Amino acid sequence: MLAAILLSFGVIFVAELGDKSQLMAMTFALRYRWWVVLGGITVATTLVHLVSVAVGHYVGVALPTAAISIVGGIAFLIFGLWTLRGDDLTDDEQNKAGRVTRSAFIAVASAFFLAELGDKTMLATITLATDNDWIGIWIGSTVGMVAADALAIIVGSVLGKHLPEGFIKIGAAVLFFVFGVWLLLEGIFPDSAAGIIGGGVVLAVSVAGALARMAWKRSRATDSDPQLVDENRTPID
Repeated sequence: MLAAILLSFGVIFVAELGDKSQLMAMTFALRYRWWVVLGGITVATTLVHLVSVAVGHYVGVALPTAAISIVGGIAFLIFGLWTLRGDDLTDDEQNKAGRVTRSAFIAVASAFFLAELGDKTMLATITLATDNDWIGIWIGSTVGMVAADALAIIVGSVLGKHLPEGFIKIGAAVLFFVFGVWLLLEGIFPDSAAGIIGGGVVLAVSVAGALARMAWKRSRATDSDPQLVDENRTPID
């Protein structure tokens, strides 16, 4: 079992580096407490990899990954709209704060569960479970994925403390929209690069729009500031 744990941990940890799941973890960590995000990822990963080892060890059939991908894409678009809307919360609304925390946990867990079904890490886990101890593969793959995503959570938490709230809100929403389009196109056009291309287009358009808005605001500020004068001019006596 130890060999299976080490094997699956190494394979899944490496496969997860740079994967969209890490970017998702960082995005969620920008908006919610790190322990909520880590808990949601852990629950989702445990369930997904349990399904994976069961498929690999007992069933050996493919899941309807296209339909799952479409559902996941729609969910991420909803998360993006939710992020833009924001949570109306005051300091003394403790009951509401509890509900927001529970909602965030459910959102993270469901998002990762849907995103990981049919992902390369799930397929790798299924493959490993066909020829190795399934319990060891389950443990190792779960720990490997959580460890890789924990690195992204740390990055997201650190960035969240140093970036303006408005920037975090819009940035997180944009990333959710990118993931939503990515998953939708992967489900509609499987075995193609449509998902990556579509997500990249959404990201590029969002960045271009943000830069254009910044330039427009700077231009307005320059035109409306009466204190801005030509430094080369000299007063006339």
